[in-house]
Amino acid sequence: MVLRRMSVYAGMVTVLMTVLLGLAPKATGQEHADFREIISRAKAEVFPALIFVKPIVADYESGEKKQQEVFGSGVIISPDGYAVTNWHVVDKAVSINCVLYDERQVKVELIGSDRDTDLALLKLPAPPEGKTYPNARFADSAGVQEGDFVMALGSPFGFQRSISLGIISNAHRYIGFDTEYKYNTWIQTDAAINPGNSGGPLIDTKGAIVGINTLGVEGTGLGFSIPASRVHDVVERLKRDGKVVRAYVGLRLQALKDFHSNTFVEAEHGVLIAGVEENSPAAQAGIRAGDILLAIDGKPVEGLYAEMLPAIWRTLVDLKAGNPIPMELQRGGEKTRVQVTPQLKGQSEGEDFDCRRWNMTVKEINKDRTPQLYYLKEKGVFVQGIRYPGNAASSGLGRRDIILTIDKEPVLTSEDVKRVYERIINDEKREKKVVVQVLRSGLPNWIVLDYRRDYEQE
Repeated sequence: MVLRRMSVYAGMVTVLMTVLLGLAPKATGQEHADFREIISRAKAEVFPALIFVKPIVADYESGEKKQQEVFGSGVIISPDGYAVTNWHVVDKAVSINCVLYDERQVKVELIGSDRDTDLALLKLPAPPEGKTYPNARFADSAGVQEGDFVMALGSPFGFQRSISLGIISNAHRYIGFDTEYKYNTWIQTDAAINPGNSGGPLIDTKGAIVGINTLGVEGTGLGFSIPASRVHDVVERLKRDGKVVRAYVGLRLQALKDFHSNTFVEAEHGVLIAGVEENSPAAQAGIRAGDILLAIDGKPVEGLYAEMLPAIWRTLVDLKAGNPIPMELQRGGEKTRVQVTPQLKGQSEGEDFDCRRWNMTVKEINKDRTPQLYYLKEKGVFVQGIRYPGNAASSGLGRRDIILTIDKEPVLTSEDVKRVYERIINDEKREKKVVVQVLRSGLPNWIVLDYRRDYEQE
């Protein structure tokens, strides 16, 4: 009896799926074939354009520079071989190989990447004369709606191509509250997105790309894709400039009606300034936390709900650096105007260096990636990784120590550390000890780094 009910239920679901997909059953018993045909057609459109991405990346987190092969997915988007994947798939890549649909492995070029949107653009070798690469097309992601059927394509866990089916759970999900993903809303789907699916396409039932799969919350059925409209914009910028140039003004924004924090402002237009970074262009212009930003360069700002924030962020970061921009504010019951001169947004991430004999790696402080360290020291380097066992660990150095001096020489960049390190290591006459001054939890410490033991030889 239970099995029969399940069978009836499954048949009802199949009929419902064909109705939702706009297909009427041709005849009794044909419903399954109809839906399989839709999946098969969509798969045939995109599967040949799907690539298995295999970068060799440099890793510094363990306290020494290592190279390892990672994996992800991607999709070819043009006949001449441009392909999209995620930034986090190719981050710190030394070289990148891709496996194509015909099982050929080719070396590809990284044209550019953008950490802020987690996208990267690759270029495959030129196809043979008279030939083109199979490629997928973008859909209009503005037309994506909750309940639409979609398929996630990729290479999960490093296996060869796979496809999973689901629906759009939310077409405009905002996840930028406590994350750096603030430049777009996301397509939320229950189609399985597993490790290795990153960078692969989310396609509709017509075989068009509606998003690029990026995030999956294991065991929850939650998956998130970057909308095709945002992907297309970033791809064009990477193709043109090799990077995405952004401006910096130093504002933190919050929706006027923020259900996430239960904060509600008595206003119907504008966006709340939740915070202003010290010494930023916004602070220098006199903008204060609690102000309501009404207009940027004469264009009204609408930030009533959180889903509206990405559009405002894009307006701010697309401002021209060095060019004074008028902004209209509401402060209390009065309106005021200020001139803000945006700066060019700094390097996305500081440089790494491997102090191999000392068994530690260092990295430059960055206000976006290490804000707590930036608060203590705006320019400098910190201990990124510690090898265990190793000389740095046994001497008492710790991760996230800010290095002030090495052998009494001030260091502000990874290049400074490299210069001092190489001078010390190449001095065969000196005792194999060096005094390192660090800032730990805001307090200075002097540590004697003893590197007499060579762990590389053991």
